[in-house]
Amino acid sequence: MAQTPIADMKFETALAELENIVSSMEGGKLELEASIAAYRRGMELMKHCQAQLTDAEEQIRVLENGEFRDVDQKTLGTL
Repeated sequence: MAQTPIADMKFETALAELENIVSSMEGGKLELEASIAAYRRGMELMKHCQAQLTDAEEQIRVLENGEFRDVDQKTLGTL
């Protein structure tokens, strides 16, 4: 079965695949070669998810006094 290119995946899809990989590895269901391949794919999925989260954080802005600014934890508590 062909794997979806990671760069084309939405966050939720990548995270679900990563969770499946972790479950398979923890369950001892994979042979050594497959475990190594799964680990590599999992690391790429993790990097992809982290990049998407970073991008999302950068896009979040709050309008304050007519200017957009970054959201911080204190601001989130007052929304």
